[in-house]
Amino acid sequence: MFDIQATPGGVGAFVSGIDLAHDVNGNVAGALRAALGEHGVLFFRDQDIAPEDHIAFAEKFGEININRFFAKHPDHPKIAMVVKEPDQRDNIGGGWHTDHSYDTEPALGSVLVAREVPARGGDTLFANMYAAYDALSDGLKATLEGLNAVHSSRHVFGTESTSRAAMDTKGRIGNAEAATQDAVHPVIVSHPISGRKALYVNGGFTTHFEGWSKEESEPLLKFLYAHASKPEFTYRFNWQNGSVAFWDNRCTWHYAVNDYHGDRRIMHRITIEGCPLVA
Repeated sequence: MFDIQATPGGVGAFVSGIDLAHDVNGNVAGALRAALGEHGVLFFRDQDIAPEDHIAFAEKFGEININRFFAKHPDHPKIAMVVKEPDQRDNIGGGWHTDHSYDTEPALGSVLVAREVPARGGDTLFANMYAAYDALSDGLKATLEGLNAVHSSRHVFGTESTSRAAMDTKGRIGNAEAATQDAVHPVIVSHPISGRKALYVNGGFTTHFEGWSKEESEPLLKFLYAHASKPEFTYRFNWQNGSVAFWDNRCTWHYAVNDYHGDRRIMHRITIEGCPLVA
């Protein structure tokens, strides 16, 4: 039987004694789903998992979302390529964010497999949105529970994105004309698996509070972003070849650290469809 141990940080758990390519039957998948809802992200080491196994594992948790913007695996289009070559300056995901919050039914989460990692660096930070919510004052909780927030893909992936235009991600991120997604979600959500309350805004894709201007929204959003990324809510995961991370987008943020210029980093990512979020 596999074992689940919480990390020494503020989010996540390590799962040992399991072969993701062969051991995940219905009961195991159910146990992993429950653990994902509890811990936010599950880490696995020393996995010999082929692309076909990666896809089969992800499909035990839901339908695969084929990414609109990332380059795809040449033989397996359900797998998105997260790549940085030695001569490239910018990485993908280099800031706190939650994947696919711009969709009306945000993704459940992603399964990221390390294929080639740098000799040093290239870690990923994760942050716990359950803990971020719990640590807010009762007054701010009451205020936020009455709010919705607007999320969008346009300013990140779209044709008018200033950040995208300044980055050397050509060939890795594209299809800008498809970045037309806008969605409204509660600022405080009830997690679909655990039922716990979680903060659901993020610096990557949240633009403003519904019914507020962007200028009015900015001070409170900045406070929430600084609050939720406090060290006590986070864990820094060190990748090794064969490492796998399975995170839940509804209760975590993540941040890919760009500190390995001159080395190659190749990751395979599959994103799993989710469901509407409710307050």
